Amino acid sequence: MFDLDLWTEIISALKKNRLRSFMTAFGVFWGIFMLIIMSGAGRALENGVMDGVRAFASNSAFFWTERTSVPYKGFQRGRGWNYENTDIQYLRDNVKEIASLSPRLFGNRQVGNNTFRGERFGAFNVFGDHPDYFKIDQWTPIKGRLINEIDMIQERKVCNIGERVVEVMFGKDEDPIGQYLKITGVYFQVVGVIHPETRINIGGGKKEETIIIPFSTMQTAYNYGNVVHFFSVTSQKGYKVSDLEEKIKMILKERHKIAPDDLQAIGSFNIEKEFVKFSSLFLGIQVLTWIVGIGTLLAGVIGVSNIMLVIIKERTQEIGIQRAIGATPATVIKHIVAESVFLTVMAGYIGLSLGVGVLEILNRILQSAGDKVFFRNPEVNLTMALSALGVLVIAGIIAGLIPAKRAVSIKPIDAIRDEG
Repeated sequence: MFDLDLWTEIISALKKNRLRSFMTAFGVFWGIFMLIIMSGAGRALENGVMDGVRAFASNSAFFWTERTSVPYKGFQRGRGWNYENTDIQYLRDNVKEIASLSPRLFGNRQVGNNTFRGERFGAFNVFGDHPDYFKIDQWTPIKGRLINEIDMIQERKVCNIGERVVEVMFGKDEDPIGQYLKITGVYFQVVGVIHPETRINIGGGKKEETIIIPFSTMQTAYNYGNVVHFFSVTSQKGYKVSDLEEKIKMILKERHKIAPDDLQAIGSFNIEKEFVKFSSLFLGIQVLTWIVGIGTLLAGVIGVSNIMLVIIKERTQEIGIQRAIGATPATVIKHIVAESVFLTVMAGYIGLSLGVGVLEILNRILQSAGDKVFFRNPEVNLTMALSALGVLVIAGIIAGLIPAKRAVSIKPIDAIRDEG
């Protein structure tokens, strides 16, 4: 295969009809190019989605209340209800699989979302959270700190604010830390400017437009009593949050006199299930990419095989002479297969290189756009590239074997008499 005369002859044969050689190679080039581009685009979509949720606790679930759909123990269907403070400690004491539990209050139900500072005004998402919530939905302090247990115990009127809140409520060069915001009649001191690490927003709205105050402070300052709107939980290591989800629902139904078969009274959202769906979706995209890419590549390889048959037909006399002067069938087959592999791999390598180059250019464009785009880091890993090259080599061998078998099946004397 590394005979210099052999490769000189192969290159000479391809140069004799440059247009035909180019058109033959183009099908393989296009197949591998599209395989790389589609794979990179699928990976970019996966990176974009997973970067937006990766920092979120994958073993978490969330629970809120809905109206009942089944009458039970003297209560009519359609009853509205809420969780209570006593549920917090009861769940912690009786569900050992819980790692973190955080209650939440939604400000827009009673507090509203009107925020003032002097002549500045804004409408933001206001939540009352426990510090454990930051273990589930990660936020990074850009300035200052996150609310903590002492804030909860002392019911301090402090708050964390998102970056958009800073833009609206403060001047360009103004430091918000230590300043006060008036949220529906109550003043809160800003102790931290925070940046969300995920795009998942439990409660709706843009996360950059969020104000978070201590859960206990919100209950007292706005007369919520012992009402809890929402629970966030994570499971201990070794336990599935899906199993934990059902156990918590049954406990809450029993404590609040709700029918066990009422499927509507408690709403829930399981991040673990969503992660599984994402994983299955992206696996399906990658499989589809390979199916489409290899299908396109095979079309190009079939074209190579057909052209090789034409070439063999044109060179029948030449092959007959080679056989007559002592060339063995193995030598003829080696020559034809080598020519096919060379044409296929050369076209595929160019397609692979160009595809990677296009993805790199696209990656730089996306990086310059920052967080404004959903696609992130279109890439093709080494395994993918090596697999593609392996497919090309095998395809080239297959594309050459059929014409080669055809060539050696002709008797030398018949080949010499052939007029082409």
